[in-house]
Amino acid sequence: MIHPLIKTVEDAARREKNLDVKIGDSVTVYVKIIEGDKHRIQPYSGVVIARRGKGIGETFTVRRIVNNEGVERIFPLHSPKISKIEIDRSGHVRRAKLYYLRERVGKARRVRDVKRETLQKKEAVAAK
Repeated sequence: MIHPLIKTVEDAARREKNLDVKIGDSVTVYVKIIEGDKHRIQPYSGVVIARRGKGIGETFTVRRIVNNEGVERIFPLHSPKISKIEIDRSGHVRRAKLYYLRERVGKARRVRDVKRETLQKKEAVAAK
């Protein structure tokens, strides 16, 4: 049971739009970087390998390869430093955590895409 005062504070700080970031998705996270009195937005792209927590403290881990070295970064889902999150590709996985990708190299590191019905197929089925 969560205290009502804590719930109101969390609801005020929560991100407006509910993001549907799933494990295995390739995402681009746009992070606000503040340098002195200037600020800029830096993209960080990779594969979501983990989600944990709930409520305002929920986080997700994004892994990418830079100079043949794996780099993982943990982002709070409701952080004000994240300007936006774009889902580039949706991946089909059967695990809650993709830590096994740390040992994979090359093509074995890829995650299968979700098979989706295209709009044309849906229209053809509806026309029948």
